[in-house]
Amino acid sequence: MPVATPSDPLAGASDALAIQASIERLCDFCIANELIQPSDYIWAYNRVCASIGLDSFPPSEAWMSSRQQLKCPDRSSFKDYPIEAELMKLAAVGAAHHKDDDTASGKDRIAMHIIGELMPRPSEVQERFFALLRVQGSRAACDYLYQLSCASCYVRKEAIERNLEWISECAGQELEMTINLSKPEKDPKEIALAGKAKKTDCYPACQLCIQNEGFAGRSPSAKQSAHPARTNLRIMPLTLGGESWGFQYSPYAYFSEHGIVMSCSHRPMHIDRQAFSNLLEFVDMFPDYMIGSNADLPIVGGSILSHDHYQCGKHVFPIMHAKLRARYTMGAYPQVALDELIWPVSCIRLVSTDRSQLLDAATSILASWRSYSDESLGIVAHTTDEQGNVVPHNTITPIVRKLVDSAADTNAGNSASTNNAATYEMYLALRCNICSDKHPLGVFHPHEQYHHIKKENIGIIEVMGLAILPARLKRELLALTLLFKTAYTTQMTDDEFFQRCFRDPEISKHATWAKSLKPMLGQQLQHQSEDKASCTVAGEKIADDKPGDEKSDAQLGQHIQKFLLNETAQVFWHVMECAGVFKLNDEGFEHFDDFIKTLGVTRLTK
Repeated sequence: MPVATPSDPLAGASDALAIQASIERLCDFCIANELIQPSDYIWAYNRVCASIGLDSFPPSEAWMSSRQQLKCPDRSSFKDYPIEAELMKLAAVGAAHHKDDDTASGKDRIAMHIIGELMPRPSEVQERFFALLRVQGSRAACDYLYQLSCASCYVRKEAIERNLEWISECAGQELEMTINLSKPEKDPKEIALAGKAKKTDCYPACQLCIQNEGFAGRSPSAKQSAHPARTNLRIMPLTLGGESWGFQYSPYAYFSEHGIVMSCSHRPMHIDRQAFSNLLEFVDMFPDYMIGSNADLPIVGGSILSHDHYQCGKHVFPIMHAKLRARYTMGAYPQVALDELIWPVSCIRLVSTDRSQLLDAATSILASWRSYSDESLGIVAHTTDEQGNVVPHNTITPIVRKLVDSAADTNAGNSASTNNAATYEMYLALRCNICSDKHPLGVFHPHEQYHHIKKENIGIIEVMGLAILPARLKRELLALTLLFKTAYTTQMTDDEFFQRCFRDPEISKHATWAKSLKPMLGQQLQHQSEDKASCTVAGEKIADDKPGDEKSDAQLGQHIQKFLLNETAQVFWHVMECAGVFKLNDEGFEHFDDFIKTLGVTRLTK
């Protein structure tokens, strides 16, 4: 891209005017979204120019005249303003001026530096956040911080909106499905190694450290490892359990107002009484949000084990509508109800208006589960390594939400509240990371026959019924859709279909699965005329049907799309079942009951 400056004879006038207009529009956007004040307009324009290497590049007289009136531009006029795309346009100018590497990551660092220049300082954001929290409550405070995080491009809404989303029913329960196009697929072995890694001299030590606030980022060519820019990050300090924590929103959100609560100390994940207490304390501060923690062991934990953190947000997950198999009272904790849920990742739900008893009950269950073995199911609480050290295998993925007043009756699913007091729900998903010769990545990890859809760890978000599937599936499902269309229209034999699928490197991993689906799809297509529903995912079709305007051909493609998305969800349900220590069958229920009996309970329902 040519670098356009008035003093550059090689720069076209149209390029210069476009860059000028882009900077002016960005400044107007920041004023409208209260990142800066109307009186900051000259300073803001000059800071953007400096960020992209323009040292003699005045704004237009028309813009100066309009801004001198110090009126705030109407925020609604920026409803469709593509902040991320506009920043990247300016970043390309900066890269041409050698402000950073002329690479995708280099231009991203320039873009984040630009918007970071046009934001209030952390102390200013914190002052306003906590003023709103004191005077108007947590909803107003979170609305402010979330809007700021989106306007400043810290929450990458444009990238998030490219993700594909749909809902499918599996075994009578709904799952929320996403194909994530913004983050790469991670290998379980790499995740485990990262969790064991010792502290290094890297600064910041990881992407969750509070030292990321304002960090300029680091290129892959740096002596230390690559690190994304965080110049536009604003962290709100919190105190949980008498310790210092930080609260921010996730750049690549998986659900509404997806937030991260991280310890100010770079220390490993841990699940214990204090963690449960912290989760309960958080929902007292922010009752609109659920919060939970990934498990603290490899294989059953999330993608970051090295930094203690929780995930929160304003979302009701499928697990919160899970069917109830049985309800119990707990003898030692009479104010706590214990629910056994019918859910693929074996889960107990505790319900109480008494926070103290709930905390005691959860701590007791954790202790019982950590020492529980049932070798007939492959559950082994501890083993001993070659050095004679005891290696724990059982842990819990906890999730907490608080239901206030009438919300306890309208949103609690099957956990009916008996009064209008605030009701706490704590979900305790039972996890075990034992490995075997047959399942070297984990007995309760996605099994190999499902790796074509999902091979990563099943973390907290997926435990709750929201699938995060790799970006490659968009391409692969497109290729499968086209192959199925060809197979149907040409009467391809099953063997030929399998060979075509197996020989295609894009979809060979799906060959066995696709062959098993072909008869099912054939039966459905016999009734295609009865099902004319279009399958659109996040406003975008997976397959690009251009059948010469033949309606029937388009309907065929749409039907195949819908079929494949639903079958992808069925595979993910099986992946979740892999993670369940007590399977959803008579044997599994019997053994689940055996464990629950060790907790000193009395069954209320059958």
